[in-house]
Amino acid sequence: MFEKTSESVHRKLLSLFKSKQAWLFNWQQSTEELPESIQIAIEKQQNSSERLISWIQIAILVVFAILYTMAPNTLPIGSDFEPVPLFLGAYFIFTCLRLYFSYISRLAYWVLVLSVLVDMGLLLGLIWSFHLQYMQPPSFYLKSPTLLYIFIFISLRALRFEPGLVLLSGLVGAAGWLILMILAITDHSGGSVITRDYVVYLTSNSVLIGGELDKMISILVVTAILTLAIARGRQLLIRSIVEARTAESLSRFVPEGVAAQIANTQGPLINAQTESCEASILFVDLISFTSLAERLPPEKLITTLNEYFHVISEPIERNHGVINQFQGDAILASFNLPTKDANHANSAVRAALEIQEILSTYRFEGGIRLSTRAGINTGTVVGGFIGTSDRLSYTVYGDNVNIASRLQVLSKQYNSTNLVSLRTMQLCDDHTFHFREKGRGILRGRSSPVMLYEAVRTHN
Repeated sequence: MFEKTSESVHRKLLSLFKSKQAWLFNWQQSTEELPESIQIAIEKQQNSSERLISWIQIAILVVFAILYTMAPNTLPIGSDFEPVPLFLGAYFIFTCLRLYFSYISRLAYWVLVLSVLVDMGLLLGLIWSFHLQYMQPPSFYLKSPTLLYIFIFISLRALRFEPGLVLLSGLVGAAGWLILMILAITDHSGGSVITRDYVVYLTSNSVLIGGELDKMISILVVTAILTLAIARGRQLLIRSIVEARTAESLSRFVPEGVAAQIANTQGPLINAQTESCEASILFVDLISFTSLAERLPPEKLITTLNEYFHVISEPIERNHGVINQFQGDAILASFNLPTKDANHANSAVRAALEIQEILSTYRFEGGIRLSTRAGINTGTVVGGFIGTSDRLSYTVYGDNVNIASRLQVLSKQYNSTNLVSLRTMQLCDDHTFHFREKGRGILRGRSSPVMLYEAVRTHN
């Protein structure tokens, strides 16, 4: 019993260690369950961040080199040894190489770890070399303000959303400073001594161990804060990318305005609030679809229909319309709902005329020509989600939607490419088209006749 419990605890600890290891040091492993498209988007963001880090480091190097060049020459007389330019040059070459490879391919994780080690190693080596260049005791470099660059290099790693690299930078920086302190304390040839007097520490080559420990603690605290911040930020990054991809995919199935509504809806979508307003409804139906289906093989029929929908969708969307449904070979589009459009009647009529103009010259595969009939009506409609809690769709519905559909059906009887209701005609003030009165007609399911109009282009 004890052995089984011990084995279970061991497995749990091992699993926890592996999860934390992935959380800290392996971005790909921690995101491998995400869709490939999201992983690619994250990877692009990470590569971009790595290039930004390299460019900032090059800029820091240039500034450091300028300041070093402008500073008075304090080399002892007769000394030509300058280690600072050597370290700066080596680091500049390494950074340029890393930047170059980041542009031509994705940097492997071991390269990123190596970059952190080289970054801190060269910076700490540069600080260590100060006592050689200026011929001072080793404790001299512990007073160098270049220590602040350790914090800059740690914070640069925060540009990538990988907390492990931030943590590694801080640990290497703190460990490196500890090594520098030990070297200064153990090297008595240069006159370095340990003191407990803060004034003596600041005004001589003495070493205050507490002061150096404070520096290391500061490095570790800043590292811990940044590591936690990046870990939290990484979760937000993943969530934002997932939501952006979801919204992009969702926009292929529902209108953009509806996708935004879905993102902001609290609770089940079926309980989402409906919207009611005056809108213009456009029904577009393909003429002689039955004969087309008889002539074409099923595969070619689907291909032709998809091309047809693509062609006629463009003028609808260009005129601020929203396609709510594909009904067989017909399209139901709304103007002013859910996307707002003050001139929705103009937009609906203009879209119908543009569809006719495009199809009059367009040839589908095999030289096929297609034409349409349209019905347009304006009135109060309701937009919202319908269906069950498991399967929903967004649509507009109401009596005015039915009228637009019946106008489209009636257009064949009147030998017209489109029929427009009185309300739509009254709201239109676009002088690029006008209306011909087609008389009165009785819509299916109604007893009272209504005025019918046909929209046509104005020829200047």
